[in-house]
Amino acid sequence: MIVNISEAKANLSKLVNMVHHGEKVVIAKNNLPLVDLVIHKPEKRRKLGLLAGKFEVPDDIMAEDPDIDAMFYGKDEGEVE
Repeated sequence: MIVNISEAKANLSKLVNMVHHGEKVVIAKNNLPLVDLVIHKPEKRRKLGLLAGKFEVPDDIMAEDPDIDAMFYGKDEGEVE
């Protein structure tokens, strides 16, 4: 079934239901087919832990860096460069 955009806007629920029940629906503009209305197919689940064992987190990962602190907060008045 080919449906123009204006008709698709007015009847979207009906068209979705038709596709859900196996009907092929093509949405067109000025009778030129543009897109197919299709049932959603979930993508594969992401695989977690792809980098496990490939790098080591340093013990001091949360340690503050004085140079970066100075960029954000400025230098303390008593601090010498």
